[in-house]
Amino acid sequence: MNNIPVFVPNIYFYIMDYLDLNKKLWNERTNVHVDSAFYDNETFLKGKNSLNEIELNLLGDVKGKTILHLQCHFGQDSISLARLGAQVTAVDFSEKAIETAIELNKKSGTGCKFVCSDVYSLNTVLDQKFDIVFTSYGVIGWLPDMQKWADIISSFLKPGGVFVMAEFHPAVWMFDNDFKYVQYSYFKSAPIIETDEGTYADKQAKITTTSVTWNHSLSEVMSSLLNSGLRIESFNEFDYSPYNCLNNMVEVSKNHFMIKGMENKLPLVYALSASKQ
Repeated sequence: MNNIPVFVPNIYFYIMDYLDLNKKLWNERTNVHVDSAFYDNETFLKGKNSLNEIELNLLGDVKGKTILHLQCHFGQDSISLARLGAQVTAVDFSEKAIETAIELNKKSGTGCKFVCSDVYSLNTVLDQKFDIVFTSYGVIGWLPDMQKWADIISSFLKPGGVFVMAEFHPAVWMFDNDFKYVQYSYFKSAPIIETDEGTYADKQAKITTTSVTWNHSLSEVMSSLLNSGLRIESFNEFDYSPYNCLNNMVEVSKNHFMIKGMENKLPLVYALSASKQ
């Protein structure tokens, strides 16, 4: 991903239209991702589970559980949860991603329900309580308001229900794309507006997209969950990523990727679970 500096004549225009800009990005990315080696749909359709050890350890036995999967992209993790016996409802704001997820669901023979909606509008289109709300990897940065996000999560959990999250560490998003220097604040400030060529799943893809994102500190995330009535049950940080999705990564062991030159020095992922009282 090569960051291209972009002139922003009116930053408020981009903030107001961030959903449209980001949705366009994810519709274009889905077209690339579905056929990429990164997602390897051929192997997935043969039965491969796309979930990682980090989130599987937090989810535990999901057989018979109702799960709401937020920001599901084109549904591999959602279908993987269904293959483990869960009753899954999955949500994404990209029309192309949901269209692709529905087709993948049919080919997989699973019973996932896919809903096209942005997270903040979900209460207007879905009325159900779940045993588990789940979200993972590269999702919350697309949302500006963590308290609103946490309130949505709480509203969809049954009493005693659990929220499970695995996410890239906010320290990652402080750096430029090549991890040469600190470019952005650890704490949420102004939106981060970037124009990139390619995509994390195919860095040579012939697409150019503009994104609007925000960096959310650990304290912002956890305080929002606590304020929404959830109790943090577990929290862990990891010095590796299960995905080779950032620039200058090296595989230090099977499916454990670190930034070259920063091995064992930089947190790349964190994971938490929180219960509804």
